Amino acid sequence: MMRHDNMRSREVGVASRVREKFATQVDSELLAELRSLARDEGRQIQALVDEALADLIEKRKLGRPRAHVLAAYGTSHRRFATLYEKLAE
Repeated sequence: MMRHDNMRSREVGVASRVREKFATQVDSELLAELRSLARDEGRQIQALVDEALADLIEKRKLGRPRAHVLAAYGTSHRRFATLYEKLAE
């Protein structure tokens, strides 16, 4: 993936965001499917890529427990280990 820091533009909309151009390569069949999907939905490819990246990031973040949750679990497990063992029986 190649980043072009000097090629930034502002998106006009409800909440303006700084957009950054980058270049990458994708499987030609995936790109054809993406173009078809964009055409069918009447959307820009950029909008679908933004959506896909946001979904991937959210999925990965939710797939791994947060540090404070693990810490609370560890504390609870140490404190109530015997109770958990009895409940498991």
